[in-house]
Amino acid sequence: MKIGLVGNPNSGKTTLFNLLTGNNAKVGNWPGVTIEKKVGKIKKTNHEITDLPGIYSLSPYSLEEEVSRKYIFEEKPDVLINIIDSTSFERSMYLTLQLLELDVKVIIALNMADIMEKRGIKIDIPKLEKLLKTKIIKISALKQTGIQELVEELNNNNKQEKITIFDENIEKVIRSIKTNRFIAVKLLEQDKRFKSNQKIIDLIKKIEKNYEVDLEEEIATQRYNFIENIKKETYIKTNNKETITDKLDKIMLNKWLAYPIFIVIMFLIYYLSVGVIGSFTVGWVLEKVDVFSNFVRKFFENLNASNWLISLLTDGIIAGVGAVLGFIPQLCILFLCIAILETTGYMSRISLLLDNLFRKIGLSGKSLIPFIVGSGCSVPGIMGTRIMENKNEREMTTILTPFIPCSAKLPIIILFSSYFFKNHAGLVAASLYFLAIIIIIVSALLMKKFIYKEKNNNFIVELPEYKFPKLNYVLRDVLEKIIEFIKRAGSVILICSMILWFLLSFSIKMEYGIEIDESILASIGKLISWIFYPMLGVNSWGSAVSILQGLVAKEQVISSMTVIAGFTEESSNIFNNDGIFGFFTPASAYAFMIFNLFSAPCFGAIGAMKRELGSNKKLLLAISFQTILAYILATLTYQILSLNFGNVLIIIIIVLLLFLFKSNNNKCKNCPLAFKCSKN
Repeated sequence: MKIGLVGNPNSGKTTLFNLLTGNNAKVGNWPGVTIEKKVGKIKKTNHEITDLPGIYSLSPYSLEEEVSRKYIFEEKPDVLINIIDSTSFERSMYLTLQLLELDVKVIIALNMADIMEKRGIKIDIPKLEKLLKTKIIKISALKQTGIQELVEELNNNNKQEKITIFDENIEKVIRSIKTNRFIAVKLLEQDKRFKSNQKIIDLIKKIEKNYEVDLEEEIATQRYNFIENIKKETYIKTNNKETITDKLDKIMLNKWLAYPIFIVIMFLIYYLSVGVIGSFTVGWVLEKVDVFSNFVRKFFENLNASNWLISLLTDGIIAGVGAVLGFIPQLCILFLCIAILETTGYMSRISLLLDNLFRKIGLSGKSLIPFIVGSGCSVPGIMGTRIMENKNEREMTTILTPFIPCSAKLPIIILFSSYFFKNHAGLVAASLYFLAIIIIIVSALLMKKFIYKEKNNNFIVELPEYKFPKLNYVLRDVLEKIIEFIKRAGSVILICSMILWFLLSFSIKMEYGIEIDESILASIGKLISWIFYPMLGVNSWGSAVSILQGLVAKEQVISSMTVIAGFTEESSNIFNNDGIFGFFTPASAYAFMIFNLFSAPCFGAIGAMKRELGSNKKLLLAISFQTILAYILATLTYQILSLNFGNVLIIIIIVLLLFLFKSNNNKCKNCPLAFKCSKN
């Protein structure tokens, strides 16, 4: 049996899906968690169940909603489980009425029954079943109640009765159209996704003329009237007692306190993960890596192994992979904090909080969801843009999401901030996060002015109840992200480290055992090192090739630097004064972090950007924008912190001239400096 799990965003679909299948799909107390459909088997049965992205109706406006609609119409499930948030009954009913018009069995799972009762809400289930002509089961996916009854109902072969919700005039017209009820209603609503004919068009005109109504509006009005009548007859609220959620929102969404609270929360997250935990664990983990490396070296020396093999294992593989794995404790804390924000329901509040600000720059509160997801990895963050209805907003968010510090960039931030800013490492790391927000806002303003000029859609978000984080879901989410990080370290970084070792160990003439300055890698680095001189203050071939490695994977930047340093230094400190990276100062270190934060992301994220932007031209322009912006910001940062104000003034003048030239040539279709403008 093929079963579809459908409902509004944040109604508990994924929690129920995990409960029925035993899978570990991501769960969050905020909309937009499910971006693509997830498929599994219900335990102890052969039933296939699909968890669909949340939708508000069967007339989709976003790519995410289109996934749900296509499944329902093209894969033809045997049963649809419509999961409803019982605390938001009225909002959920619009989709429910549309589902009941389909030629498929619908079972309603009335979720969050425990919260409903706490809020003094009662629903007359037998009466509601009679009005909707379908089976309704009260459940709590979180407390795991009512689940067995729901599974048993799947096997009942009860015939689905047709619901009647419109007045007799419209119902008569629906019956006269020789197709199923849902399509007939859609034709009357003039939904462009359903092909009409002249007969239907003439019928609609006749009805609208005779009754002096807009038929599409009339159908929607009668649906809402039907929902209102259902609520009056079956929905009873026994008290209006203020809930914990209401009390917390008076603080969290207070116009004076909301922004300071958000800033403090994000600062604490980075202070804990980078400052406190970072300074305590990085050295300890890297010491263990050195111990393991020495053990491997001695073991193979005792076996009389070749010097090149020992060097490959210790100076290449262990040094490269170990350098990145050393940051896992900090990532655990970061992922744990973000998972708690997601599961408690605070994420939706942040979206609402920033909506007014984001709307002024061409985005909306929905953009915050990909930004938050992108703090773990840019790839799912970019995919999360599919929840947006507006194409301009979706493309802008796709381009801007990689600016958020992801887990791959965190090792760079941790290492540089911990070494060069010591007791202020947490503050420096947090400053980069807030700098990312500022740059996103400024970049969005520029895009809105010069590229994406159309207005975006209104933002609607359902604020869920605050919930205490469920430990198993939080730990599972953290574990999945850490495993994914380790997989990258064990695959991409492993391969890159081996390639680096080869390029460092051999000269262009394929001679082994040469000085590092004579290596293939040094030759490559020296050709491009001048590019990064303005933001580093020196020609460092090692830094140049490490930055290029970041295009493959941002984790590889630190891994690459560790491998290169290991060829020249006995000390485990890659910033040793006598070493290849001993030139770094606090100014160049901060500039280096900024460039790697804002430059083009890794290959995986670039691939995701291509899918969402839909063209190679837009992708190339987006990557160029990201990298040029990163270069300008890093150069300005270094020059300002180094007190080279003359150079800063020259850079600012050049940038202003570029923008003036672009503004004057904005109507030119062949403008080489910009995206294709909206007028063209």
